[in-house]
Amino acid sequence: MPKLLVFQHVAWELLGTLDPLLRNHGFRNRYVNFGRHPDTRPSVEGYHGMIVLGGPMNVDQTDEHPYLATEVEVIQEALEREMPILGICLGAQLLAKALGAPVRANGEKEIGWYDIERTAEGADDPLFSHFREVEPVFQWHGDTFDIPDGATHLASSEACPNQAFRYGENAYGLQFHLEVDEPLIERWLGVPKHLEEIEAEGDHIHPEEIRADTGRLTTDLHDLSDRVFSEFIDLFGHTRRRGHGPHG
Repeated sequence: MPKLLVFQHVAWELLGTLDPLLRNHGFRNRYVNFGRHPDTRPSVEGYHGMIVLGGPMNVDQTDEHPYLATEVEVIQEALEREMPILGICLGAQLLAKALGAPVRANGEKEIGWYDIERTAEGADDPLFSHFREVEPVFQWHGDTFDIPDGATHLASSEACPNQAFRYGENAYGLQFHLEVDEPLIERWLGVPKHLEEIEAEGDHIHPEEIRADTGRLTTDLHDLSDRVFSEFIDLFGHTRRRGHGPHG
């Protein structure tokens, strides 16, 4: 039975639709909640892979969140072991930093649904070959990363050119959120910090437009995420599917 480390930073950033897919393939997931246990230093020993979730903090806020430095060190150890790694949003930024790439504020915040464009290299990637050339995905971020040296650039958007990368054969950083569903997005829209963030954007972000887009686009996103995350699971090479259908 494969064992997976999941790094969590805040209560509302979850595995989402990825959770039942992993369970359906027999994974045992260990959440490491740094928000609750900031002094934790997990070991990768005995684990087969790692997922690093999102969060509102910046990777360089180590004075306020010293566990971010711990995460970078643990990610580097996982990279040395060539473990499958998936970094989502903040997780992608931490993966980029672990690989020596700068992380900084983006020119504008992406909050809601935005089109991303697959690169030519993405078309040949096992995960990103499932994307159309242009694909609407859900975003919630204000920072961005440089593509690490030696990594493959997989996707871009108009406001944020570096949306995804692969390092080696099995480490992926995704700036966007494939794991969301309608209830999770609605939960995010109710988080007080998120409401403050939206209000600070003035007339640029409209929650009702996000809700309308969510109603139109989540079904296709679920289909895409099942295909993409199934390819990620195949990187482990020894999982056994249970039940029937995309979620069992």
